[in-house]
Order: sequence, then C-alpha cells, then structure tokens
Amino acid sequence: MKIPAFLERDPLTFPHPSLALRQPNGLLAIGGDLSPERLTAAYRQGIFPWFSEGEPILWWSPDPRLVLHPDEFRLTRSLRKRVRSAGWRIS
Repeated sequence: MKIPAFLERDPLTFPHPSLALRQPNGLLAIGGDLSPERLTAAYRQGIFPWFSEGEPILWWSPDPRLVLHPDEFRLTRSLRKRVRSAGWRIS
C-alpha cells in the first residue's frame, strides 16, 4: 500500500508525480508550505495544493492531468468556436 510523502519546509522538492496514489486519485504529498518558490516548483510538475483552512496542505497530481504551457498553447479554430458557444461558469 502506497502512502503520500510528508513534506518538510525545506527542501522544495516533491516526489515524482508517477508516485501519486490511485485512491484518492492523485494524492502525492502532505505538508510543506505555500511559499512562491514551492508553488512554482509544484506547478512546473503538474502538482497543485488543495486543502481546507486549518488542515494540512495536500498536494495532488491526478491521472490524467493537464499542464498548459501558455507560450506553447495554440487556440485552434474549432476550440475557439467551442469556447464561444459554451455557457461557461468559473468559480
């Protein structure tokens, strides 16, 4: 049985995303902090924090996941049409 890694405040490293749990899908690590350096390191690997106030920080990398690189993203004509026609709600 795999268990998530427990992060210390230093260093700012994460386990490889392939080590994330299957259930709950994508739980990779617990703890650490929300410093800009840690968030940047996490986001570069497709890892993100999700937690509730007063609880430990949980770090996730679900499978499948999507990482968009803005400098490489190309909005195709069909996707542009789809975006315009859909009723989007952002929360």
